[in-house]
Amino acid sequence: MKQLFDTVSLDCSKKVTTAYSTSFSLGIKALDKRFHSPIYAIYGYVRFADEIVDTFHDYNKRELLEKFTKDTYAAIAEGISLNPILNSFQAVVNKYNINHELIATFLKSMEMDLEQDAHNQLSFEEYILGSAEVVGLMCLTVFCEGNMETYEKLKPFAMSLGAAFQKINFLRDLKDDYQDLGRSYFPNLDVMHLNEATKKEILADIEHDFSEGLKGIWQLPAGAQFGVYIAYVYYYALFKKIANTKINLLLKQRIRISNQHKAFLFCQSYVKYSLGFVS
Repeated sequence: MKQLFDTVSLDCSKKVTTAYSTSFSLGIKALDKRFHSPIYAIYGYVRFADEIVDTFHDYNKRELLEKFTKDTYAAIAEGISLNPILNSFQAVVNKYNINHELIATFLKSMEMDLEQDAHNQLSFEEYILGSAEVVGLMCLTVFCEGNMETYEKLKPFAMSLGAAFQKINFLRDLKDDYQDLGRSYFPNLDVMHLNEATKKEILADIEHDFSEGLKGIWQLPAGAQFGVYIAYVYYYALFKKIANTKINLLLKQRIRISNQHKAFLFCQSYVKYSLGFVS
């Protein structure tokens, strides 16, 4: 029965999520159960694409990404794929009618990682749109469950939250991106000459994205609010830690929030959310 294969496929997407991101895994668990499977499927898909361009250095990344792209659209059209990650993803795309333009925009940003080592303002915004904002919109499509009025209303907030998460990732991974991959994402930034004034400007931009994203969280369907809020809490804690970290340390190590601290934040957030002490 294909149902068994679909279950195995979803298990693969869940395993990818838990292996690569503790923060998103805990956030997904805090969602209503009906959202677990589709969000695992979306994360597993975008994670695999990201792996192609970030880590498969001994292989032809362009050919792999082109094949992945071709297989993506074939899976969506045929309603099945022997690649379990693509099989899970196509099921979500077809069930929730996820806009194919979102997928194309995401894949374009992955392709940019093969072509660009540095960005100007225009290419930076294009990359953020594809690598983060449209992923937020895919998840929003699931949360809205066909209610396009709600989707359109929450669209800008979801994009802002996705942008905040991605920009924090750029700061967190500053060392690895520059030293291992030769990339500098922030526009016109010479990473080795990053100073406190520039860092402050970047953080102010991210703070604005966080502020806008938080407004949208409280307008989400009830079953999605707490899970997205937990992801926000984790990333905002990382934001504050990076803000308090000296630049020389940002260039030497990857800044993290410990699992113990995440567990504390989860419990604290649950109590505040349950009592209505968040806004």
